[in-house]
Amino acid sequence: MTNKSVRLAVVGASRGAYLTGTMKYLEEQAELAAICDRNEGALGRWKEKFPDVKRFDSFERMLEDPDIDAVLLATPMMMHAQQSVQALKAGKHVISEVTAATTLEQCWELVETVEQTGLVYMMSENYCYTRPNMMLKHMIRGGLFGELTYMEGGYIHDCRHLMHDANGNLTWRGEKGRQYDGNSYPTHSLGPVAQWLAAGDPTDELDMATTFTTRSASTNAYFKEVFGPDHPGASDVFWKHGDSASTLIRTKKGTVIMLRFDARSARPHNMTHYEIQGTKGAYLSPRYGGDDHLIWLDGHSKGSAPVGTDGCDPEWESLWHYTDQWEHPLWKSNLADAEKAGHGGGDFFVLREFANAILENRRPAIDVYDAVTWSSVFPISVKSVEAGGIPVKFPDFKRGRTSAPGSNGYRA
Repeated sequence: MTNKSVRLAVVGASRGAYLTGTMKYLEEQAELAAICDRNEGALGRWKEKFPDVKRFDSFERMLEDPDIDAVLLATPMMMHAQQSVQALKAGKHVISEVTAATTLEQCWELVETVEQTGLVYMMSENYCYTRPNMMLKHMIRGGLFGELTYMEGGYIHDCRHLMHDANGNLTWRGEKGRQYDGNSYPTHSLGPVAQWLAAGDPTDELDMATTFTTRSASTNAYFKEVFGPDHPGASDVFWKHGDSASTLIRTKKGTVIMLRFDARSARPHNMTHYEIQGTKGAYLSPRYGGDDHLIWLDGHSKGSAPVGTDGCDPEWESLWHYTDQWEHPLWKSNLADAEKAGHGGGDFFVLREFANAILENRRPAIDVYDAVTWSSVFPISVKSVEAGGIPVKFPDFKRGRTSAPGSNGYRA
């Protein structure tokens, strides 16, 4: 690529519309070159807003365009792996919305394709880039939490209304709930946690996971209430996916991680539910609107542990008390633009990192190995649930990884 910015095609007009709003802050790194969607109405709306941008109703024809350097996949998640492989083989760099893949076979094919093509692939896990999550990673790398022993990640967001259309027909989210039982949307929970793990000990890795799910009581009740008792979704045998999935992961060095995914239970949103426990400190994310990010650090916060050993009990304090010293450098230098972007600044940073990785010919911060490892919780959890909750080992997706100087980090 010889041009000075990445010419990006967005695939998926609905979610893509949110992401393109971020691109005005990244004019030096990326430019919107095309939009692709099978829906003519969606393409028409894009024409009004971006009259000079190319429009395609065929993914295959779009990939033939030599004026496109990279594609952003904002399509239903069941399509991500196949479309990523197609785009890479067509010579396009790829940034994919989560998850990267839904089966282990897709994970391996994606890794092999990235290694064979040498192109940049990144998963757009924007929760890794929120301001508190980046700040916590900076603090962990600085040793403030000591050794990490336990962490939690949770994505709890009632999305039952997105499982169907106005007539009660299932959308892709509904079909996913019909066909699979497991932790089917793990990366918002695991992505930041995995990066914290690496910041604390880069040599540690995910080892095995076990998953249990609840029955689909809230889902059944919802479909019965909205569409009546004769709708198939009102039956307690229609859905495979339980309302809530809990995955317990053990790393090779003994850190334990608890993940929760729940997009079907009736409750207020709690989409960023995290916890960190180390030998020298702890963190609790907000549990409801208006709650604060809470932290306690031995030797910095008030009190000591065990309780009262210095005559003063340990007390939680706000994470933001440490902003001046421990704000992540990326947020410190990009605060104004990032705060205007979606997902707590995450959309800004993932697009920026992807474009810079292409322009600098290097591996992105969330590369294909991260993408498939975090995404593999989906198929691993399905296997665990089917077998009654047995622990399932994580594959070693990095077995083909190289770090040859002068390369972008992928095997040629």
